[in-house]
Amino acid sequence: MTRIDVPDGSPFGVGNLPYGVFSTPGTEPRVGVRLGDSVIDLAVALDDDVFARPTLNAFMAQGPRRWAETRERITELAQGDVPDAAVHESSQVRLHLPIEVADYVDFYASEHHASNLGRLFRPDSEPLMPNWKHLPVGYHGRAGTVVVSGTDIVRPSGQRKTPADAAPEFGPSRRLDIEAELGFVVGVGSPLGSPVACEEFAEHVFGAVLVNDWSARDIQAWEYVPLGPFLGKSFATSVSPWVVPLAALENARVPTPPQQPEPLPYLREKEPWGLDIEMTVTWNGQVVSRPPYREMYWSPAQMLAHMTINGASARTGDLFASGTVSGPEKEQRGAFIELTWGGREPLRVNGEERTFLEDGDEVAISATAPGADGSVVGFGEVRGRVLPAASGRRSE
Repeated sequence: MTRIDVPDGSPFGVGNLPYGVFSTPGTEPRVGVRLGDSVIDLAVALDDDVFARPTLNAFMAQGPRRWAETRERITELAQGDVPDAAVHESSQVRLHLPIEVADYVDFYASEHHASNLGRLFRPDSEPLMPNWKHLPVGYHGRAGTVVVSGTDIVRPSGQRKTPADAAPEFGPSRRLDIEAELGFVVGVGSPLGSPVACEEFAEHVFGAVLVNDWSARDIQAWEYVPLGPFLGKSFATSVSPWVVPLAALENARVPTPPQQPEPLPYLREKEPWGLDIEMTVTWNGQVVSRPPYREMYWSPAQMLAHMTINGASARTGDLFASGTVSGPEKEQRGAFIELTWGGREPLRVNGEERTFLEDGDEVAISATAPGADGSVVGFGEVRGRVLPAASGRRSE
């Protein structure tokens, strides 16, 4: 038996216990929980075949009562001795995409981000569109290109056209960007025709992950009117390998910023689901931004309520993301198009002036939230490196 020592201040203490899917040399992927610098193999530790599977979906579909019971069992196990065969050093395992993604929806829930882009793209108009403060704006993304942290990102190609061009041209994106976001994973779905109310959020959503919604701004700018993002977004979306359970975020819950005008009844929250989460964005190892999730105008409960209010079903494995997380200060902006103001105000990254991503660049997004008794809940990180369009090859 092994007693796992958790270093003081570890973001992966017993108050967190995030779930992921891992493998070791010569073994198949299965579900584990992160504790300190160790990964606990749940199929072995709990003697439960649902954790011997290569995704979390089967476990998530069992619902909130089962989630709570399992968390209690893992907590007791973590505070005592764990079977030797169930314990692996986190540095020695390979992490995989933790869920089989059913559908992917991306929202646009930061007033600061939406206002900044409005000022950039429509300088002579109101920054926000008339509908923005009445509903969480979103679009349906591509589930098949959601990849786990560490997957290389091949620079996308597509049509580009600047206002000065007479006609569009085809080629690799010249304005490749990131978006620092928080994603939410649906554990229990809902039937077609049955909306999910805000107060039912925790009965359906299993946990949260970090998201990097890679964005080709030049491709996006030419294509997005009138139907919205398509090829400029669909080439890759990266997520962190650890899914932080909602139960671990209870101490991070805060009210959203004041919502005026008051939302329509189906979007009114009885209990707040704003979250006090601090994110950090590094570009080639240099910290360039610290976006605060607590500034997000729309909560994830409101996002899910709006996503299903028309009767659309939710499914186990659905992923919906917040949209870019940005705060009121320049150093809190979660996308490079904002940080560099459309490329007109370059950043100094490791001594060089930079605007958008170049081949070989690597971006990492990490985050922490307050836990119980002064502890810290960590999300790990979502990391990706840009490969050239012509010769890039994906690696996991």
